[in-house]
Amino acid sequence: MRRFVLSLTLAATPAFAASAELVEEVRFGVTEHNVCIANCDNANKEDGPNVNGEIVFASPELLNILWSPRPYVMASVNTAGDTSFGGAGLHWNWDFADGWSLEPGVGYVIHDGELTFPFPQGDPRNDPISEETVFFGSRDLFRTSLALNRDLGDKWGAQVMYEHLSHGQILGSGRNQGIDNVGVRVIYRLGE
Repeated sequence: MRRFVLSLTLAATPAFAASAELVEEVRFGVTEHNVCIANCDNANKEDGPNVNGEIVFASPELLNILWSPRPYVMASVNTAGDTSFGGAGLHWNWDFADGWSLEPGVGYVIHDGELTFPFPQGDPRNDPISEETVFFGSRDLFRTSLALNRDLGDKWGAQVMYEHLSHGQILGSGRNQGIDNVGVRVIYRLGE
C-alpha cells in the first residue's frame, strides 16, 4: 500500500504543473507520528517517525480570488510500517517579519492505515488491537496543516510544521480517530 500511496502522489504531480518551471519549492523532512496535541486518547498508538516530501507549485491566477494559495503534492512514509499517506492541497504563505512566515494549509490524502475494528463493535477481541491501532474510518482524509517558516538565504529555508488527518464525518462516517503529526523540514527554492 505504501508503494500505491507514493505512486499516486507522483502520478498527481503533472496534474498540478504542466512544466517544471511552475515548481517553486521542494521540501523534505521528518515528523513525529501521532503525537498528543488536543485529543490524547489515540496518541502514541503507532510507532516510528514519518519521512516526508512535498512539491509546492506557483499559485495559478485562478486562485487569486482565494488569496493566492500555492498547490502542493506530498507523500509521508512511516518508518515502522504504520500509517503512510499521500495527497494534494493548498498552502497560503503570510510573511509576518523579515525572513519569517506562517503557512496554513488544507488538503486531501489517501492513507494505508486501518479503517475499523476487525471484530464487531463491543467484541473483547478488539481491546488489545485498539490499544495499538488508530482506526480512521475512511480511506480518504482531510489534511489540515500549519507551519512556521524561516528563510536561511535565497534558496534555503527551514520549517516547523503540524498536520492533522481526519475525515471529519464528511469524507466518511463512524470511526474518526485521526492523527496529529509534528515535524521539521528543509525547504529548497527553485528558480531565480
